[in-house]
Amino acid sequence: MASNGAPQNRIYLDHNATTPVDPRVAEAACAVLKAVPGNPSSSHWAGAEARAVLDQARAQVAARLGAPATGVVFTSGATESNHLAILGAARAAGRKGHLVSQATEHPSVLAPLRALEAEGWSLTLLRVDGEGLVDPADLRTAIRPGTVLVSVMLANNETGALQDIPALATACKERGVLFHCDASQALGKEAWDVRALGVDLLSVAGHKAYAPKGVGALVVREGVTLAALQKGGGQEHGLRAGTESPFLAAALGRACEIIEPGDPGRLRDLRDRLHQGLTAVFGRRLRLNGPAQRRLSNTLNVGIQGLDTALLASRLPDLAISGGSACHGAAASSVLLAMGLSGEEAGHALRFSVGRFTTAEEIDQVVAWFRRGL
Repeated sequence: MASNGAPQNRIYLDHNATTPVDPRVAEAACAVLKAVPGNPSSSHWAGAEARAVLDQARAQVAARLGAPATGVVFTSGATESNHLAILGAARAAGRKGHLVSQATEHPSVLAPLRALEAEGWSLTLLRVDGEGLVDPADLRTAIRPGTVLVSVMLANNETGALQDIPALATACKERGVLFHCDASQALGKEAWDVRALGVDLLSVAGHKAYAPKGVGALVVREGVTLAALQKGGGQEHGLRAGTESPFLAAALGRACEIIEPGDPGRLRDLRDRLHQGLTAVFGRRLRLNGPAQRRLSNTLNVGIQGLDTALLASRLPDLAISGGSACHGAAASSVLLAMGLSGEEAGHALRFSVGRFTTAEEIDQVVAWFRRGL
C-alpha cells in the first residue's frame, strides 16, 4: 500500500474490517476542522458556517444513497445507526411485539434484538442456506400479526454474501412491516440505492468507505416514526441529541461523493486474481466459503485444508488479513457455523478483502508469499 503511505513490504487486505482514510477525504475533513469553529446550533455567523457544512455533507450522502437529505441522520457509525433503527422502532411501536432477523447478522444488530427479547419481545432468526442466503419465502412465513420490524443486512462482512433485499423488503411491505437494512459493508463496493432496495431504514458506516472511524448515518424513510435514544436538543431531526461534528460529517459526505461507479469491477478483478492464485497454490485443498457469484466484489473467504492459520501471523507478519469478522475476535465464526461448516472448518477460515488502493502487484506478492512460506 505504498500509495497510501504504508511501508513497501506491508500489504493490507482487510478492508472489510476498516478502510484507510482516502487522502481526499482527509483533506476535506481537515479543511473544516481548521476553518469552521462554530456550533451548528448557534445563531451567529460561525453557527451558520457549521450548519452549511452539515447541509452540504447531508446532501452528498443523500445523493449517493438515493435518499432525500431530510431522511439522513448523522450518527457515530453503523452500530449506533442499527441501535437507533431497531430500538427506536421498537420504542415507537408502543407495545411489545415480534421481531425478525437472520442467523448471520452482525452483532450490532443481534445485540439490540436480544436486548428487546430479554424485555419480553419475541424474536425469530431466519436460517440461511449453505451460501449464507435467506430465502424470501422463509421471511413471508415468519411474518405474523404483531411483527413490528425485520432487519437483514445487505452484505455479510465475513463472506460477502449479498441478500436479496428488494425481495425481502417487498415481503415486509406487503404485510405493513418495517424493514431495516445494515448496508455498511456494501457502500462503494456494489451499485445500489435506497430506492432500488425498497427499505424503510438503512445504516452505513464511514470507516467502511474510506472516511474516518466515528461517523455514519441512518437513512429514515419519510413517514417512519422512531423514538430518540439520546434525549436533549433537537439535533438530527430530533433523533440524535448532541452537538453535531461538522468535520466528521464533511468526511462522510466527501467519501460518498468520490465513490466511483467502476470500483466494483476493479475490485472483482483483484479478488478473482487472488482466488485464482491461491487455487494454483493449494488446488483442491482450498474451499470457497460463501456464494461464488452473489457476494461483494472485494471479498474472498476461504478455508485451506491442512493449513495452520494460527501460524499465519508469525509466518506472514506483513500481511493484514482476517480470520473472519474483526468484531468477533478469535472465536469460530458464527456466520460460517450457521452456513453448515464444522467447528474446525469455521475456525480455520481466512478472509481477504481488497480495496481502493490494492494493486495487482500486491495480489501477486501475497500469492508468492503463500507459495513460498506455507
